[in-house]
Amino acid sequence: MTIRHSLLALSALALPATALAQYAPWPPYQPPPPQPQPWPPYQPPIAQPWPAPRAPVAQAPVVAQRAAQRAPALEPIDLPPAIEQGVDMIYIDEELIPRAAAQDKGLFHDISFDDWSGAPVDMFVSMNPIYTDLRRGLIKYRQRWGDLPQVAIDAGPTLKLGSEGDRVAALRVRLGLPEGGKFDQPLANAVKEFQAVHGLKADGIAGAGTIAALNRGAQYYEQLIIINIERAKRLPAPEEQRKYVIVDAGGARLSMWDNGRMVDSMKIVVGKAETATPMMAAYIKYASVNPYWNVPPELVRNLIGPRVVAQGVSYLTEREYQVLTDLGDGGRVLDPNTIDWQAVVDGRQEVSLRRLPSPANSMGMMKFMLPNYFGIYLHDSPEKDHFTKNELWISNGCVRVEDYKRLASWLFGGYVPKGSNPKVEEEVNLPTPVPVYMTYLTVQPTADGVQFLEDHYGRDSHLMERFGSQLMAAVRGE
Repeated sequence: MTIRHSLLALSALALPATALAQYAPWPPYQPPPPQPQPWPPYQPPIAQPWPAPRAPVAQAPVVAQRAAQRAPALEPIDLPPAIEQGVDMIYIDEELIPRAAAQDKGLFHDISFDDWSGAPVDMFVSMNPIYTDLRRGLIKYRQRWGDLPQVAIDAGPTLKLGSEGDRVAALRVRLGLPEGGKFDQPLANAVKEFQAVHGLKADGIAGAGTIAALNRGAQYYEQLIIINIERAKRLPAPEEQRKYVIVDAGGARLSMWDNGRMVDSMKIVVGKAETATPMMAAYIKYASVNPYWNVPPELVRNLIGPRVVAQGVSYLTEREYQVLTDLGDGGRVLDPNTIDWQAVVDGRQEVSLRRLPSPANSMGMMKFMLPNYFGIYLHDSPEKDHFTKNELWISNGCVRVEDYKRLASWLFGGYVPKGSNPKVEEEVNLPTPVPVYMTYLTVQPTADGVQFLEDHYGRDSHLMERFGSQLMAAVRGE
């Protein structure tokens, strides 16, 4: 462990103990109670040191088999579960807490949604632009979709151009078109518009998914907008942070902000559902140029070890792997010929393995380090196909960036740092630490209102199940 990391770990002990209890492992799912309980007063969670991992226990054969079938983890991290509410952030650095999130009385008392009687909070205090855009999007959504007849459409065959009957007539009424029983081009256009807004394939064909979305009703989607407005409340106002990064795991995009304006954005790869990227805020303090890839132990045992047994140690040398006594600063390089690789595969011997910096390294050419207790960081990736194919929810929790040079140039004020030796990892401090806010937005503001995205982590559905009545009261302005 470097001195830098030791000091960070020690400093964590001085933080107030306000949030640690929230990050225990998820309990087995229990159905929500008949009557939802009020939200407790909101306290912005300050990160505490992640508890030491428990000793491994024997797994039942079925559990072990499922674990072996999971995709190997590239990033060896202790990933915390999302905060139960699916709204709050973990603030690693206390000074990153926005005023809107820190204040628990008055306008910003808690997430009971009482504010949603119609009062626009950003008319009274400065808010993040995403908050304002979503609030305006809610108004536009209500104007376009909320006043339409909320009639149910019976299940049945797919409806498309040329279809006729009572279900087509109900669909026309639902979308505010003149009465009739024929699926014509104006109806196809209205269906396509609804689909585009609600995160469906915009083909103008009303299949089962489109009918189900229509039958949820406008109030359901208004609740989703309100949930996302609350998430945006945890982002900084322009005068609170001049320059910052937003990592949005809901939309799988990273955006760069300067003086309250988004100046650039790119795709990112974020955690899959079982290793979801957490909602947290921290400072990007330095970059690791030409990073090593410290191979997770399960990959050493299950992937690389068997290949060494089959192909010999040339498998390691040709790919520039090093065998070490440990991965700390004092780790010594070992001769791979001295290792019993079959014992490694069998779990009778453990070795530490790292891959030297190279374009093929799983960390890419640069890591952006935001010291925290969960091992989360941003990094380059050699696997660019994931971005072009939109395979964006597949990581182990860390964030892979589409274009590390663009991000580095912006963070470092116009230049991309380079190491003195392409085969040695070097840390380069940012001129000024830059905050990164990791959120989860499943509703995006658009020029015409909003667009709904898939709830990859199930956080929206969890909120809707537990606090549906409060959300509904907020939608109705009660």
